[in-house]
Amino acid sequence: MSRLYRTRTESSDQSAVAAASQPPAADSATATEQVSPPPADRPTTRTPVRVPRTRTGSAWVALIAAAVLAVLLIVFLVQNTRSTEISFLWMTANTPLAVALLIAAVGSVFLTLILGTARIAQLRRLVRKDRS
Repeated sequence: MSRLYRTRTESSDQSAVAAASQPPAADSATATEQVSPPPADRPTTRTPVRVPRTRTGSAWVALIAAAVLAVLLIVFLVQNTRSTEISFLWMTANTPLAVALLIAAVGSVFLTLILGTARIAQLRRLVRKDRS
């Protein structure tokens, strides 16, 4: 043990004699552990824990994205208040441009929802047929 924790006041001759009297370490990792213990004032480092994704976290991100889109939509509506004439088949109307575009966007969303719902129902029926 004198080789491992010697003081500076010991002479080099005494260190050499003490080192020669110690048997060599069988494993260099064991010798390293004994020679340099971790300092008490330095905290041990831990690997960061990865937080798993949850439905709540995904819903929170979706809510933030929806809020940003709503703000952008409001800005769009406020900036496009100029009235324009819109004709569809035999109907003609004068409405603000933003309102006309908003109606078109909502109509396309409903059309997509209807077609998507029909396809999901069709696939579920096929799965039920295969199970029975």
